Amino acid sequence: MKAAVLKSFGSPLVIEEVPAPVMGTGEVLVDVAATRVLSYTNEVFSGERRYLLELPAVPGLGAIGRVRAVGPDATHLAAGDWVYCDPTFRSRDDSISPDITLQGWSARGEGGLRLQRHFRHGTFAEQTLVPTENAKRIGAIDPADAPSWCALGTCLVPYGGFLAARLQPGETVLVNGATGNFGSAAVAVALAMGAACVVAPGRNEKVLSDLVRCFGPRVRTVTLGGNEDDDRERMRRAAPGPIDLVLDLMPPSVTTPTVRAAIMTVRSYGRVVLMGGVGMQGGPGLDLPYPWIMRQCISIHGVWMYPPEAAFGLVNLARAGLLRLDQFEVTTFDLDHANDAVAHAAANSGPFKMTVLEPNR
Repeated sequence: MKAAVLKSFGSPLVIEEVPAPVMGTGEVLVDVAATRVLSYTNEVFSGERRYLLELPAVPGLGAIGRVRAVGPDATHLAAGDWVYCDPTFRSRDDSISPDITLQGWSARGEGGLRLQRHFRHGTFAEQTLVPTENAKRIGAIDPADAPSWCALGTCLVPYGGFLAARLQPGETVLVNGATGNFGSAAVAVALAMGAACVVAPGRNEKVLSDLVRCFGPRVRTVTLGGNEDDDRERMRRAAPGPIDLVLDLMPPSVTTPTVRAAIMTVRSYGRVVLMGGVGMQGGPGLDLPYPWIMRQCISIHGVWMYPPEAAFGLVNLARAGLLRLDQFEVTTFDLDHANDAVAHAAANSGPFKMTVLEPNR
């Protein structure tokens, strides 16, 4: 099969023929219709992000595709089913604390690397191999809509955070990083789940205005000035009442005070979800005041990705029309132009923009 292979960090992808995956029990073989190219893919491929990814490998993080074949343990999946290939692979021999690898992207520790060595390749290829439980049926779709359905992968990340913090209809949410790709998706997901109001801070006034234009008065924007105390007060005043939940999705380049300012807007007994990248590339930690956490009874949730059942809930929101996947502006590339897709994704990383490879086009 044809695939885009990363031979070494800092080198371009090589488009070449590689052996097709060999399916075993507990696995599903999928023909890849569409797969996202994340905005920071160039940082992963250059080695800047220092992700655990053994090379050479076919990269690629999740996909929309059609089942080609299933193993003997599959009782519902069948050839021809449209599926979302969930890239979060978990070891099956410890359900309490499983090892995790993100397919074709990054592993968590030595156990995650062992998983990665088996499920060696990602989705920048004509076919991909996933554990049976990672092929999530999405129902029948028009093949032309497969690129738009890739937005599931973007929306699932904040959805996992909201599930962990048990977001309830009618609550007020602050999304820190709302002007970014994952952050803007978080605004859409929170509203789809019934949030009464989403406070959206940021420095890009155009993007903030676009969020209000897209979602209406349930979004309250805040232009940040850079002073931690002033920004915190400005965010609190923007909310119609106490802020019940703060979701942080800031990238590694953001400073600690910017993140702390948003987190400490949450009300007493409120919840904070940390899903961003602060400290991943060195530098100071978050440094939240112990007395504030304790006396205000703040719950802090560290969340990486989302639980296995999350995809089904998000598909239901999309099928019900509560979450619009068609609001994403999609630019597609064929596999031969994978390097162009990586460059395009880096240069076009705004809200509701998505770069997609179509390996079988």
